[in-house]
This record gives sequence, structure tokens and C-alpha cells, in this order.
Amino acid sequence: MVLPVCDHYSGVEVRMRKSLQLQAEMTQEFGACVFDVTLDCEDGAPVGGEIEHAHLVKEITLNAAPEARVAVRVHPVDHASFSEDIALIAGNCHPKLKHVMVPKVESLADVQTAAQALNAVGATALPLHVLIESPLAVNNAFEIAAHPRVQSLSFGLMDFVSAHGGAIPSSGMGLEGQFTHPLVIRAKLEIASACHAYGKVPSHCVVTEFSDLQAIKLAATRAGRELGYTRMWSIHPSQIRPVLEAMAPTADEIEQAAELIDAARLADWAPVSFKGQLHDRASYRFFWHVLERAYQTGRPLPHVAQSYFGEPA
Repeated sequence: MVLPVCDHYSGVEVRMRKSLQLQAEMTQEFGACVFDVTLDCEDGAPVGGEIEHAHLVKEITLNAAPEARVAVRVHPVDHASFSEDIALIAGNCHPKLKHVMVPKVESLADVQTAAQALNAVGATALPLHVLIESPLAVNNAFEIAAHPRVQSLSFGLMDFVSAHGGAIPSSGMGLEGQFTHPLVIRAKLEIASACHAYGKVPSHCVVTEFSDLQAIKLAATRAGRELGYTRMWSIHPSQIRPVLEAMAPTADEIEQAAELIDAARLADWAPVSFKGQLHDRASYRFFWHVLERAYQTGRPLPHVAQSYFGEPA
């Protein structure tokens, strides 16, 4: 499943509008849409102002450019505003939305509740992204990932640590701790494994050191290279480019993939000897994913591979 490698969240009106403007500018720059914009109702709406915020998100979504990749994070299924979010935003905007993010998902039943709510407002084809934020949710990750409406699972680091009632120290929310504490690492691996088992996209959490761009790049690199994540959240525009750089294949990897895929194509996908190694369809799939990732991250493609990809999504 191909999604942009960065999912950018914003919930304040001026930032939501600027995020969509930045998305258009970077799509023009890279020749592909390199990040989604998810408009946030859960953290973006002030207490008592949930309905007004939902109307604002609806207006921004409806006025987004036709080529924009825009999504929405609604309130959890057990929140009083969930139904209003679905009715106002998904019910009116589902042709323009790329997905709905549902936070605090604990079980398959929560996914089914969300899917039924979308169906009831006519959004029968709108994919669900879900946020895994507790030990119970991690335990149910494979069931959740198996649901046909689920497109991606995201890991909610801070809520996950808090859900342990002090059993995980606060350092588990930091850059180093989230890649070393056994319970946090286990959760990340379970989520990534569940996604890959069912062809879904694992999306890595934010970094609390959000102003440290080197920390963002390091976290994205480790998430992608060590833990199998193919997507990551951004909560500030400055984080988008470091995520893209970290999640992108290197120039050497892109060149190798392009040459091998071309050799395979010329051999009608039969096994080939390439630089002293035997390759077949299993490795062709791997190197095709490298080219896909290069395209998703706006990396320059060798001439031989440029024809494989069409217009920006």
C-alpha cells in the first residue's frame, strides 16, 4: 500500500490552512505529494468548542484544492463529539478526504463502530487509520490491522507510556528512551508486524523534542531502518523535510533498484544474474518498493525508472 511517508498534523486554523498551502508548494517542488495533511479535531478543538471546530475543518476540507491529500482526526469513538465529527466532516467531505484517523482505538469493536458510523453517513469507501495508544490496543493490534477498512496503524507514544501508570519512566517518552525501553520497543514492533502481516502501513509517533530537527531525522531513520515503519507523524512544518530525508532510500539504493528492475523487465521477469548475484521475483518486489519509496519522498529517479510513475497523487 502506497501512502506518503509523512503525515502532518495541525489543528489551529491558521496552521491548517498554511499546511495545505505548503503541501501544494512541496508537491510542485518534488513532483509528487510527499506528505498528507491531517486536520485535527481531537487535540485541535477547544473544550466546549468541538462543534465549531468540526465546522471549521469541514469548511477547510471542502475548499481544499482538488489534488490535495487531506484527512481528519476525529474524537475517539466513546467521546460525545465522535458522532458529530463523523456527521459534519465525513458526511459532507468524504469525496475529498483521503482517510479518517480514529484515536484511542482499543479493540476490533472500536474499528467496527467507526466503520459503521462512516457507512451511516455515506462514506462507505473512506479508509480508516487508527491510533494505538495502550497496552490493550497493542495486544489487539493484529485483529485491528486485519479489518478491511483499516489502512494504517499509528503508535501513540505519550499515551502509551502514561497508560502504564508510572511503570515506564518519563524517559520512555524521550528520543533515547523510546528506542531502548523494552515495553515501548515491543509495542512498536507489534504494531509494525501487524501492519506488514496484513499489507497495512505502520506510522511512527511524533518526537517530543519537536524543535530538534536532527532528533527528528534520527528517530525517523531508526523507525524506518530498524523497526519497519514506512511513515511518520509531523507536528511542525520544519519536521517534514527531515522525515522525508530519513525515510528516503539513498542515491545508491535508488540506482541499484532502477538497474535491477530494468534488467528484470528486459528478461520478462525471469531470474537474472545481476552484479554476480541471482535475483528473481522475490527480490524484484523488494527493489520495486525501493523505487516506490524514492518516488514517495521526491527523490530524483534515474531515467530508466521515470516512466514507471504517473502524475502526482
